[in-house]
Amino acid sequence: MTDRENRQVRLAARPRGIPQAAHFSLVTEPVAAPGAGEILIANRYLSVDPAQRGWANDEGNYSAPVPLDTPMRALAVGEILESNGSQFQPGEHVYGWFGWQRYCVTTPEAVLRRVVPSRLPLSANLSVLGMNGITAYLAFHGLGDPKPGEHVLVSTAAGSVGGFVGQLARIAGCRAVGLTSSADKAARAKARYGYQEMINYREAADISAAIRAACPDGNDIFFDNTGGPIADAAIRTMRLRGRVIQCGTAANASWTPVPTGPRPEREILTRRLRWSGFIIFDHFAEFETAAAHLAELALAGKIVHDEEILPGLEHAPGAIARLYRGENHGKLVIAVD
Repeated sequence: MTDRENRQVRLAARPRGIPQAAHFSLVTEPVAAPGAGEILIANRYLSVDPAQRGWANDEGNYSAPVPLDTPMRALAVGEILESNGSQFQPGEHVYGWFGWQRYCVTTPEAVLRRVVPSRLPLSANLSVLGMNGITAYLAFHGLGDPKPGEHVLVSTAAGSVGGFVGQLARIAGCRAVGLTSSADKAARAKARYGYQEMINYREAADISAAIRAACPDGNDIFFDNTGGPIADAAIRTMRLRGRVIQCGTAANASWTPVPTGPRPEREILTRRLRWSGFIIFDHFAEFETAAAHLAELALAGKIVHDEEILPGLEHAPGAIARLYRGENHGKLVIAVD
């Protein structure tokens, strides 16, 4: 054992739908010394992501549910304090699956990449250089195949992924329209994220009419983070041979029972659409290259990254619910200290 104490945010109860603060507990326990081949990491910043809703729930998903009474699964960036026979050295900063806790004892397999020192803040490794920026970059270019002059529609356009998609669309020479949940977010997305038009879906009396008004010529790419009524409406604005990127389904609070809605089959057939799902876990081998390219864009001032940093682990239990209420301004991050 060491004389360090670890503060953890554990999943205490299984939610149905969006996890609330009551589903978590704060626990303090001694930190075990790393064993052979293990590393001890002091987390500096913890990520808050929409995907954590699925990880906390006990529904069919692309990854196993987080076991109860264990630290909440999360990406984090931290500093290696001790290393027993691994390829990492004390003093290095790393990004990976370290959970909602102050310290993490783990194996090198939990590390997704080393943090390359740069003029960007360390927290940027959870936003523009982390899963959010890399998801936007790989999904938009790999599945969207954007071409100059094309029209792009993005849901949750002011969010931690959508904010980057708008900027990447602008860099690719596309016209981007976004959907978001407030006038403040709509204004920021137009001013900072490359969107030419924004739709506040909470104020739109008819979401289909609002999308058609903002996108009179239709859309070549729909980057969807929500599903639900927005996706139902957007699919009917797609141009011939358009591409739909399904990156999230935040509009559906639960998938038990399976929600129903308008049927898209006819639209996919007649418009010859390509509808693809994107899961970042399939693309770990591309992280280094994508992060390096995004760092170049950020350092050159071509991409901005907004972060909302909550001070202290005590803010973590309610952070996922805060995210789904749309109260965050940019990427939501927990500062451990």
